[in-house]
Amino acid sequence: MRVLGIETSCDETGVAVYDTDRGLLAHALYSQIALHAEYGGVVPELASRDHVRKLLPLVRQTLAEAGLGTADLDGVAYTAGPGLVGALMVGAAAGRALAWALDLPAVGVHHMEGHLLAPLLEDPTLKPPFVALLVSGGHTQLVEVAAIGQYRLLGETLDDAAGEAFDKTAKLMGLPYPGGPELARLAESGRPGRFTFSRPMTDRPGLDFSFSGLKTQVLLAWQASDRKPETRADIARGFEDAVVETLAIKCKRALDQTGIRTLVVAGGVGANLRLRERLHALVGAPSGANLLPLPSAKKGFAPEGAPTGEGRVCFPRPAFCTDNGAMIAFAGALRLQAGQRETPAVTVTPRWDMASLPPL
Repeated sequence: MRVLGIETSCDETGVAVYDTDRGLLAHALYSQIALHAEYGGVVPELASRDHVRKLLPLVRQTLAEAGLGTADLDGVAYTAGPGLVGALMVGAAAGRALAWALDLPAVGVHHMEGHLLAPLLEDPTLKPPFVALLVSGGHTQLVEVAAIGQYRLLGETLDDAAGEAFDKTAKLMGLPYPGGPELARLAESGRPGRFTFSRPMTDRPGLDFSFSGLKTQVLLAWQASDRKPETRADIARGFEDAVVETLAIKCKRALDQTGIRTLVVAGGVGANLRLRERLHALVGAPSGANLLPLPSAKKGFAPEGAPTGEGRVCFPRPAFCTDNGAMIAFAGALRLQAGQRETPAVTVTPRWDMASLPPL
């Protein structure tokens, strides 16, 4: 099948064509960062209008790059949730209308399932079972994947997601929008250990997360500091280390509890280089890889960073960590191949439990 994928859940318009025999044929992405930067965050109504403006030109561009016309398509997939309801409606209406006009099957894709399956786009050897860390601006979840479509939530954030904490902390420290990537870049020049923050909820059992208190710790440290550029970099490094170690500790617990040795990491924060290095060190990595040292025990978090032994950690390429059409086309192709179809109605689900998805 050749499937057109459409992603419009938030502030990025993504389009891709995936061929179940040949793989990804073409993909294109338009980011609304410049549009929302003036307001310091995503404005939902402006996001919806910009999707309307950019979506069809991106569809034409992607089909042209793939060397295809609309008559060459076998199905259409679009993000049906979770996300901003207006933004979701743009992609769902366009995708459903296109499928109706071409007499093609259509399927609404769960945005987080798209992220979860993104590493499989380029690694056909990756198969369930595995544990997935879904870590983005809106979600921080640990999910046990028994098979595609069979998901069990192991733990999730009780407040701010990790990516959201990155963005909010950056804003508190006066960094420009989008703050998360800016904070990560600043942390590269920070000195490790000058500022040490707690590893939230690692001093108790369980796999849930909480990052709102960490954000407050950073704010107090920033307000009490001399606010010099090098101090800001050191605080950013301390914050990033705390988030990375918290995620690593919870991932190790999830692997230990399930007995699974494969970890899949997806979502925007999955592009963070320090997180990638830390999880490679924890689960297993190629010889000679650039690994971070294991943390020394400090008050406020449990020293659970010992490697798990032989294992595997898988990430999508950085371009496929953030929202994109390729993951939607791929996930949609799997569900269309399994016979899943939507009715002609245009429906979206802004809040959608992934565990409720039908198995393939």
